[in-house]
Amino acid sequence: MPPVPSPLAVSPTPPPVSAGRKRIEVAALVCLVLLAGVAGYLFAERSGIQSLRENAGHRLDLLAAAIENEVTRVTHIPGMLALHPEILDLLRDGEQRAARQPAVNRYLERLAAQHVDSLAVFVMDRRGRVVASSDWILTDNLLGADLSRRPYFQAAIKGAPYRQYAVDGVRDEPGFFFAQPIRDERQDWKIVGVAVMKASIRAVERQWLANEAPALIADGNGVVLLSAPATWRYASLQPLSGEQVDELVRAQFDGRKLGVMSLDIDARAALTGSVVHLSGRAAEALGSGRDHDYLAVSRNLPGTAWHLIVFSSLQPVAQQAIQYALLVVAALASLILWLLYQRQRRRVLQARLGLQAVLESANRDLEQKVAARTEDLTRTVETLEAEVHERMQAETTLRAAQEELVQAGKLAVLGQLATGITHELNQPLGAVRTLAGNSIEFLKRGDQQTAEKNLRIVCDLADQMGGIIQPLKSFARKAPATPARVDVAHPVGNALFLLDQSLRRAGVQVCNHCVAEQWFAWCDANRLQQVLINLIGNAADAMQACPERVLEIGAARAADGRIALAVSDTGCGLSAAALDRIFEPFFTTKGAGEGLGLGLAISRDIVRDFGGELLAENRTEGGARFIILLPADMGRATS
Repeated sequence: MPPVPSPLAVSPTPPPVSAGRKRIEVAALVCLVLLAGVAGYLFAERSGIQSLRENAGHRLDLLAAAIENEVTRVTHIPGMLALHPEILDLLRDGEQRAARQPAVNRYLERLAAQHVDSLAVFVMDRRGRVVASSDWILTDNLLGADLSRRPYFQAAIKGAPYRQYAVDGVRDEPGFFFAQPIRDERQDWKIVGVAVMKASIRAVERQWLANEAPALIADGNGVVLLSAPATWRYASLQPLSGEQVDELVRAQFDGRKLGVMSLDIDARAALTGSVVHLSGRAAEALGSGRDHDYLAVSRNLPGTAWHLIVFSSLQPVAQQAIQYALLVVAALASLILWLLYQRQRRRVLQARLGLQAVLESANRDLEQKVAARTEDLTRTVETLEAEVHERMQAETTLRAAQEELVQAGKLAVLGQLATGITHELNQPLGAVRTLAGNSIEFLKRGDQQTAEKNLRIVCDLADQMGGIIQPLKSFARKAPATPARVDVAHPVGNALFLLDQSLRRAGVQVCNHCVAEQWFAWCDANRLQQVLINLIGNAADAMQACPERVLEIGAARAADGRIALAVSDTGCGLSAAALDRIFEPFFTTKGAGEGLGLGLAISRDIVRDFGGELLAENRTEGGARFIILLPADMGRATS
């Protein structure tokens, strides 16, 4: 009888898939994902371009309406001039023209003043000569100018109103010219002249320059009249020949360079929206510095041969299309991964029951190993705690030894200063003795006033000796470092005071540039004074064999905001080997028996306790410089 299978029996695992089949499946999935990404990119790009085309159409509507409003706002003025009787009399009567001209000029001046954007209003005779103008009062007026070559005159003299963007050769200022023929009813409505209104383009320029997106207006010859950016002005949509440029400059653009830059844009293709590639100077004018693709959409302005073209960058569309493609790829990849996960999950469930027994056995073994390892870790932790405790005690002992070493350094300095301090005290003590003896004699003689005067001098001398002893007491005091707000000029002054006699005997000239109430640091004044005494003493020793002995002390603001206190000498400087080891304990450049080599090491540790740093370097003019970098006290602004 065959054995009955257990309910926990594992179902047979499906046979593994061959490596070749796996590679084919992976390649097929990758191709599917890539095709989906490409399709998503193309769809998003087409949708984005359509959206840009619609937005460009709205912009064109707004800009066209604004430009049409600016252009047509003053078109009625030439028509008014054609009906004015004084202007008709001026054009009829050639003999009395000079007498009638001032009145017409003043009328035109008043008419132009009513329109802020008007540059000039003038009247031309049949030969194209300006016989009256609103700018008659200016030195560069249009009176007498021959404008017969202008297209607006040639069109109007033939009977058709005309408007044109041009630059006149008199004022050298661009504007919109509106021309209207003047007919005389007495002469059977014969054309006797032309009335012209020259309007400013400043309002249109302000509106265009305010646009962030590029846009332009080009005339029928493909010359850009207005643009944003402004550097596109007088460029051409398509390259122009030399003859075309010369003719346009002669007839319409006096003094302007045309065709220097070509945008390579087809205005007709842009009516439905076309992709243009801006490069070179055209791209540089946009400030991007790189070539870009733009969607150009154009529209013909009513009543003119002008083309209004707006540009929309395709870079956001490309970015959005990439994001959309990545989203499609991510979604499809997620779906594929989910399907693979489901298939793998079935495989895992089939294998889980078979592995359960193995896991239980491994779990028992693991628990035994964890228990043994936990015991080992417990002993290791106890050992580490004991080592940490020992190291903390060693650190406390080391800090105490460092404090004792700092105090020993102070006492050693005091021993070196004893001779100078004794000399400083001997003089006032001798004077006290003499004055006290004299006071006794004066009291015996009954001269109390002189005795009182001598005793006051004795008091002053006692205060003087106290002023000498007080810095010594403060310097010798053993106290823990207590950072506070310190005027660095005070420790410098105290250090120089204590070393005054030794510096004088050594023939050292001191230049102290530290000024009180200028630089404030966050440190311990007493410890800083000890560092300064060590550095000043070392500087004096380094200059013993030098003919010029100058000690210079100054303070300044370092680049990182800290206070830099520098002690410089004119000694022989430091060698490269000495600079590398200058702060090592027991390293010294002095002779045998002249130093232990601990002063600079202790000084560096003291400065580091403040959060600062002690640096050494050679001066370019000779000698060495030690720089103490101290944290600045930010409670008060320093100069």
